[in-house]
Amino acid sequence: MNAVQRLPVWIAAVVAVCALAALGTIQIASDALFAGAAAPGTLPKHIPMPFGLSVYRFLDRIAPAEYVEDTLGNAALARGDIAAAQRHAVRMPPNARRNDLLGRIALARGQTLLAQEYFFVAPDVEAMQHQISLLLRSDPRSGYALEKRFVARLQSLGTHPDAVADGYWREGVLAASLHESRTSLRAYQRAVRLAPLNMTYILAAANQAYVMHDDAVAEPLYRQGLSVNPRSADVVAGLGIMALHRGDRAAALRYAARARALDPRSGMLRDLIDELR
Repeated sequence: MNAVQRLPVWIAAVVAVCALAALGTIQIASDALFAGAAAPGTLPKHIPMPFGLSVYRFLDRIAPAEYVEDTLGNAALARGDIAAAQRHAVRMPPNARRNDLLGRIALARGQTLLAQEYFFVAPDVEAMQHQISLLLRSDPRSGYALEKRFVARLQSLGTHPDAVADGYWREGVLAASLHESRTSLRAYQRAVRLAPLNMTYILAAANQAYVMHDDAVAEPLYRQGLSVNPRSADVVAGLGIMALHRGDRAAALRYAARARALDPRSGMLRDLIDELR
């Protein structure tokens, strides 16, 4: 192979080296911009923020891209420059990242309702649940209504079942706090259908059915919980209560002894002991 034939190989090698150097520089710049979140003593803590800003601003001039605008917007928001964060956010294409950034900008401006709208559309599950939690303190019914709307949106978007199930569980908790027992049970049951191995949802549904005196619903749920976690004292005690309601006191006593061995502080065990008296 002569020199002319080897030339493209050298060009490709140079391009590859330059590309790697560019990627490394961008990574270092990213570390610099968010050094505040880095652990003490790590490399990012020693990289000056102006370096990171200069690299990303250069990228913004020559090749504006979503990740560049998003990074610069978040960096601006982190340092309290809300106006700069807004400028970068509106240059991003309409999508979840843009809505999330705009929501946090709205929060920084004290525009809570606008922030909720952005988080709702995004959808940002963590941010939205935080907003719902805050709303519940002042207006429980509005918080509950917003939770229901948000869960419906997650479901309509085909969001991961775990996130939707968690939303239904939260909806059930809120409905129970508002003494809407049947609505609460339905929400818990939806959560169980989406996440049948989640003991939090199973116990919530079973216990809600129990307090509603609906043993026909409660007992299969306790049995489902037993198959998921045989060492759950609450599930075992719940089955003891179901046995007692059927008139089988001997079985109830056996369940009580088993639950006590697993966890003597179980809340359902206390209920079972009370009913045995």
